[in-house]
Amino acid sequence: MNRFATIAGVLASGVLAAVAPGQVLNQDLKLLPDDGAGGDEFGRSVAIADGVVAVGAWADDDSGSRSGSAYLFDASTGAQIAKLLPDDGALEDWFGFSVAIADGVVAVGARNDDDNGTESGSAYLFNASTGAQIAKLLPNDGAAGDEFGYSIAIAGGIVAVGAYLDDDNGSDSGSAYLFNASTGVQFAKLLPADSAEGDRFGSSIAIAGGLVAVGAYLDDDNGSDSGSAYLFDAFTGVQMAKLLPDDGAAFREFGRSIAIADGLVAVGAHRDNDNGFFSGSAYLFDASTGAQIAKLLPDDGAADDRFGLSIAMADGVVAVGAWADDNNGSASGSAYLFDASTGAQIAKLLPDDGVAGDFFGWSVAIRDGIVVVGAWLDDDNGNGSGSAYLFFDTTPCSLADLSIPFNVLNFDDVLAFLVAFGSMDPAADLAEPSGVFDFNDVVVFLTAFGGGCP
Repeated sequence: MNRFATIAGVLASGVLAAVAPGQVLNQDLKLLPDDGAGGDEFGRSVAIADGVVAVGAWADDDSGSRSGSAYLFDASTGAQIAKLLPDDGALEDWFGFSVAIADGVVAVGARNDDDNGTESGSAYLFNASTGAQIAKLLPNDGAAGDEFGYSIAIAGGIVAVGAYLDDDNGSDSGSAYLFNASTGVQFAKLLPADSAEGDRFGSSIAIAGGLVAVGAYLDDDNGSDSGSAYLFDAFTGVQMAKLLPDDGAAFREFGRSIAIADGLVAVGAHRDNDNGFFSGSAYLFDASTGAQIAKLLPDDGAADDRFGLSIAMADGVVAVGAWADDNNGSASGSAYLFDASTGAQIAKLLPDDGVAGDFFGWSVAIRDGIVVVGAWLDDDNGNGSGSAYLFFDTTPCSLADLSIPFNVLNFDDVLAFLVAFGSMDPAADLAEPSGVFDFNDVVVFLTAFGGGCP
């Protein structure tokens, strides 16, 4: 039967069907550096803003073994724009271990740089358009072993840098620093009121809306290595709140990842056990009150997935990595998207060429409906060379929004659905039962299409 006639008949029937709880999405583009090589571990860190993707390759060897590098790509085309190397890069600096980007500036951490002593650490700022180095950031009181640059974030003209092995409140208690992004001048050091030896405060960091969120994944408030997170005023450095999950417990490592956007804070606990040992979880908090709003768990979570090792949030969507998920083989990895307002799962992200040991999902970033996911042990350019993936239109205006231009429903979306339906593509699997392509999927599409875009 002609598919258009079939659709028209189903539309006339007025049959309703339940929407599938979470679809699987495959990547739109794969990012590989022009000069990638075995052991570079490209994709260990990722960031995106203003149409530019930044990817760290901390084990690249251009300035010596594991000196490190970072790359910039066009988020629309995947074309490489620039390779970032510090003016004074050296052996074992691990430049690119952390990356962030905002307002035309790329911030890159080099946790093992030695300017203030062995593995004291540093960070750098680059022009996102030209790749030119702007400044090098060093803390006023940096010392050997601090690993300043382990985590990094930038927003609103402020750069926040974690030094998770700083010793101000005891060995490896940790700290974080704030710098003016224009001048490179330090203006605050962040230390929690109750930090203690071994907390690793500064292991994760995020900044938005005048607040800095910092993770301390080995804090012990809810038991040994249960973890915590803190909020600070980004302008004054004053502590505003401490975040703890309602069901925190020993060894969960809450705070191993953190994100902040639109008045919400997202925190990962990759060793939580709700779906099995070390299956992982994530939490959402109100940034103004510190109150827990929701706990995020994937529909198909399983033991040792490590869901929550990475997290990102923008435009009402939370992206969470699960690097040890096994969909494409042991530790092939995956990532998930959740609605930040409801905590409902939106989709699961998988690469179409994923294999065992890729660690896809170790790093994630999201902005303007584009999700970046790093797979730093992918082998396309040699063993452990690494890669990153781009997923477009992850926040469509409707289930029927299947074609470019996004956020517009037209005949191209109908054609895209028909092609997907005919080939049993998951993009057309819109109704229960999942994995079955039938009239219910057609009805859901037509209902969504008829509703238009909000």
